[in-house]
Amino acid sequence: MHLTDEHEQLRSTVARFIESDINPHVDEWEKAGQFPAHSLFAKLGALGLLGIKYDPACGGLGLDFSYSMVMAEELGSVTCGGVPMAIGVQTDMCTPALNRFGSEEMKREWLAPSIAGEMVGCLGVSEAGGGSDVAAIRTQAVTDGDDYVINGSKMWITNGLQADWCCLLANTGADSANNQAHKNKSLIIVPMDAAGIERQKIEKIGMHSSDTAQLFFDNVRVPRRNLIGQEGMGFTMQMLQFQEERLWVAASGLKALDRLIDLTIDYTRERKVFGKAVLDNQTVHFRLAELRTEVEALRALTWKAIDDYVSGKDATKLASMAKLKIGRLYREVADSCLQYWGGMGFTADNPVSRAFRDGRLGSIGGGADEIMLEIICKLEGTAPRGPN
Repeated sequence: MHLTDEHEQLRSTVARFIESDINPHVDEWEKAGQFPAHSLFAKLGALGLLGIKYDPACGGLGLDFSYSMVMAEELGSVTCGGVPMAIGVQTDMCTPALNRFGSEEMKREWLAPSIAGEMVGCLGVSEAGGGSDVAAIRTQAVTDGDDYVINGSKMWITNGLQADWCCLLANTGADSANNQAHKNKSLIIVPMDAAGIERQKIEKIGMHSSDTAQLFFDNVRVPRRNLIGQEGMGFTMQMLQFQEERLWVAASGLKALDRLIDLTIDYTRERKVFGKAVLDNQTVHFRLAELRTEVEALRALTWKAIDDYVSGKDATKLASMAKLKIGRLYREVADSCLQYWGGMGFTADNPVSRAFRDGRLGSIGGGADEIMLEIICKLEGTAPRGPN
């Protein structure tokens, strides 16, 4: 994809914001186990960075999806994974279905304030028994007059402790036992101050600066007008939403990997072992060259997928490939680089060890590696036919 001067101007804006308003505070937020989402999002909203691809009528910039991906790629310059992930949830995970299928009233009430940074959103899909297997979710939203009454729980919810609203996927019709698992689900906007909602923080091995919660819904009443689009179409909407999420994950990892390699080159050039720089060992500089080549190959794949998506082509296979590759390559780069840092790489506050912890989520969140492989195999025509 050819990036224009306008793309690069946006990239520069994001880079300046990261340098001034994010990276100086990352160590503090990592120790606190949470960053101040409302204040940071308000600043991002003032710059128009939370609604790049959305309609100006809702406060967006009205640009195409490629501009949003330029921002995602530049967020790899943030010196942790948790803050970019939380921003990505706001821009490319909890809001796309609302923007595409929500009523004008809902957009005014929920999307416009989210683009402005006045509200923080979260996406409620995963459950303890239904993460990558979205069809297996059990949370129910039962009609009662003009309301839905919601019961169930959601797991691993990014922004869950600070969110003002949740884009919730729930069963609204016949259950999955009647072969309706893909037709009985709906997306519903749930105000997080509604009675009956409980939030519990989840401690994680990485992504420390991003608050992650388990959400419990006990007879939570939500107006039926908070339904996004048509009832029963939630699974289909979520699958469409996943394409943007997976492209965001791939794009956001590219510059982060480059940064790890750059840091490791600098460190191994200075670190001496047996009288010479670690970098001067052929096994080290060859390995770093291989890793850099892998990153560039993934960058080409990712931007080809983005180009196809923006052009209206089916990008499902390439997006799944990019999502698969970023998760695996992040693990490979972080592990290899950590090795060259030696004992320093095993200290908790080292940038490479932080990436080692944070990057592991890439092969799990947003669809595990195995799900990406299943999608690719189906589109390649190589998946087994019939029941496994």
